Amino acid sequence: MIEICEVGPRDGLQNEKKILSTDTKVEWIHRLIDAGIKKIEALSFVNPKVVPQMADAEAVMEQVVKREDIQYAGLVLSRSGLERALTTDVDVFHVVTATSDAFNQKNARRTVDQALDELIPVIRECVSEGKDVVGVLGTSFGCPYEGWMPLSRVLQVAESFLQAGCHEITLADTTGMANPAQIKDVVRAFTKAFGDDVKLGLHFHNTRGLGLANVLAGFDAGVRRFDSSNAGLGGCPFAPKAVGNVCTEDLVNMFHQMGEDTGINLQALIDLAHWMESVMERPLDGMLMKAGLAYESPR
Repeated sequence: MIEICEVGPRDGLQNEKKILSTDTKVEWIHRLIDAGIKKIEALSFVNPKVVPQMADAEAVMEQVVKREDIQYAGLVLSRSGLERALTTDVDVFHVVTATSDAFNQKNARRTVDQALDELIPVIRECVSEGKDVVGVLGTSFGCPYEGWMPLSRVLQVAESFLQAGCHEITLADTTGMANPAQIKDVVRAFTKAFGDDVKLGLHFHNTRGLGLANVLAGFDAGVRRFDSSNAGLGGCPFAPKAVGNVCTEDLVNMFHQMGEDTGINLQALIDLAHWMESVMERPLDGMLMKAGLAYESPR
């Protein structure tokens, strides 16, 4: 079964000029759950002066419905972020660093090694608190400032996170630079290095139109966990020209047409994408919300 982490309420909003109210965010999250989404990256515990769109993380977490079958994830980039996150009911901590020094300097004002020095103790503390921790490695497939990222560097950072206690790794194409052949090579190298028992997720942006192609390449290489964003919202304030994430309803439609189960109500996602377009007051990037369903899968 395909497992989707909906990142719209976090990654989808952090680059938007319009700041949504807490009530609107909570309604969006609840409607995502009603559509069948089981894991939502709903929060980011970052400096509200830098990313004001995420300033109400604690308030959002207080208001969302709590269910045993729903996981809420929060993004943590520092010890101060961890301290905020631990005051909430967040289920999963997404601990993040880039694999590129240049990008990490712009995003977190430190090198990758400096980030690891701070984040490894953060991961260990999360684990000691009984929390699940996903290590998210940005710029895993390329950096807008440094170009191609050596695979050895990506695997080195992943190993550091796993040894610290992460139960899963997500490799992120932060600026949409990856291609399908590269995805297959990296996934196979990751599996060879760490084995089939280490959970691997993939996070793609559609900056150059290859988002779904990269998802399919990851699927063909054995990955079943993918991040995506309702209506194709997304972007990064520190990544030049980065556009939206892979669109959730477009991704679900692809897998449904392939006969793969997601457990998600596709029409509900399409309806929600139209609602988000009205909320954001601008055209959004999803394709299925414009074209509609072609037909039901024969499988």
